[in-house]
Amino acid sequence: MSRLDTKKPSLCKSEPLTSERVRTTLSVLKRIVTSCYGPSGRLKQLHNGSGGYVCTTSQSSALLSHLSVTHPILKILTTSVQNHVSSFSDCGLFTAILCCNLIENVQRLGLTPTTVINLNKHLLSLCISYLKSETCGCRIPVDFSSTEILLCLVRSILTSKPACTLTRAETEHVSALILRAFLLTIPENAEGHIILGKSLIVPLKGQRVIDSTILPGILIEMSEVQLMRLLPIKKSTALKVALFCTTLSGDISDTGEGTVVLSYGVSLENAVLDQLLNLGRQLVSDHVDLVLCQKVIHPSLKQFLNMHRVIAIDRIGVTLMEPLTKMTGTQPIGSLGSISPNSYGSVKEVCTAKFGSKHFVHLIPNEATICSLLLCNRNDTAWDELKLTCQTALHVLQLTLKEPWALLGGGCTETHLAAYIRHKTHNNPESILKDDECTQTELQLIAEAFCSALESVVGSLEHDGGEILTDMKYGHLWSVQADSPCLVNWPDLLSQCGCGLYNSQEELSWSFLRSTRHPFVPQTCLSHEAVGSVSNLTLDCLTAKLSGLQVAVETANLILDLSYVIEDKN
Repeated sequence: MSRLDTKKPSLCKSEPLTSERVRTTLSVLKRIVTSCYGPSGRLKQLHNGSGGYVCTTSQSSALLSHLSVTHPILKILTTSVQNHVSSFSDCGLFTAILCCNLIENVQRLGLTPTTVINLNKHLLSLCISYLKSETCGCRIPVDFSSTEILLCLVRSILTSKPACTLTRAETEHVSALILRAFLLTIPENAEGHIILGKSLIVPLKGQRVIDSTILPGILIEMSEVQLMRLLPIKKSTALKVALFCTTLSGDISDTGEGTVVLSYGVSLENAVLDQLLNLGRQLVSDHVDLVLCQKVIHPSLKQFLNMHRVIAIDRIGVTLMEPLTKMTGTQPIGSLGSISPNSYGSVKEVCTAKFGSKHFVHLIPNEATICSLLLCNRNDTAWDELKLTCQTALHVLQLTLKEPWALLGGGCTETHLAAYIRHKTHNNPESILKDDECTQTELQLIAEAFCSALESVVGSLEHDGGEILTDMKYGHLWSVQADSPCLVNWPDLLSQCGCGLYNSQEELSWSFLRSTRHPFVPQTCLSHEAVGSVSNLTLDCLTAKLSGLQVAVETANLILDLSYVIEDKN
């Protein structure tokens, strides 16, 4: 078929980062993500101009998934951050802000992209090596025999999401529930390779947050009328379970382009119903106590099973299939033919439960590695944000189980790391300039741009006009409220550093975050006594932060290396 319109040539733009439009667009994205950062971050409302769902959030996963990005450079940045968040759940805003800062800072220097990229790689390697080393002054071990550090980690995630609208008491309550939900997914007698269970979040919107609770097993929501029809089962042994992933409704499946040949006088509906009843007889003869079906069960089959005191529950949905398979040990049955005895599983008990206005069938497992977190919040918007935050916290705990370390939060890791890099590049540049690929002056320029980018991330934590300081001993962050007197003794204004580890009563000296100061070596080798003496630390996930740091630098390098953007206009 011939073209209706003449084919347009592709649009080719050289040096895309020199375009004022690109710089403005990057600056807008930076302002959006920067204003969301931290416990006092500003919320964003995202909605379609034609109406529909309105999302109120400050989380990168919700924010970026609702943003419509068209420019290729912005797509690279947002896609990189989204890929990071899909794998690690946390540190999405940190990654986006750091990437934008690096691009912005480096553009002012006028150095060649090759030089910038090589030095950025060296500095990234220096950061990761230090953060993973035993001498790191902002990394603490996570002891799973104690809940204190784990609670700090969860609490830090909850308090950084203002759209959850939690009070202090509610934060403590939800933090304890999340930690308990995670611990329930760890098998009791796990040796060697651990296979974790699953935490299911059950919505209870319009209820008090403090009413949130956790139960071992799975809750299947049902109407009160359906629940009243279920027959109670009293057995001293485990209940036998059959789980179907196919429909038991008796509907004739689509034959596609084929044909169904029937003998004269044969009713297809009756034949299918007979097959369903034969299936029911096998279930009864196999002493099955509970039949679960992902789709619909035919009313006649349901009645037959009820007559033989077998509980039949249908329409459980695809979401519960995997956790039900894990919890019961069943193999989902996908046909109406003969059932293998190996397909059956078991549960310890079946009972009913009521929470708020909702009714549930509660399946209690033999071993509790699957649990249900009944999550309450005041309204739909706050609940959606809280659910996303709880999922992030649960994922962070799983990552911490693999790599049991945490980083000091509240901006202290970033300022400490910036101080470490400045000291290293100023006092020992030879360790970085091994291949004579750049001069010492270029190294100092890029190192300052890199450290400034890290410190700008920290500066994003302040949204109310306050000042940020760093101490000259540990390299930690300290916040001063707006409208504080200029000439004052700093210990009178400062209480604790950003992570909460140190207080101002120590003999410390401070300087403003972006002020010119001589490079100093921050104290390394964090003492166990210092960590053990503080019960309310602000922490970050080491694994997520390292990935965010790497993604930010690599994405910035990729964008800085772009020479042309070729766009097909057809």
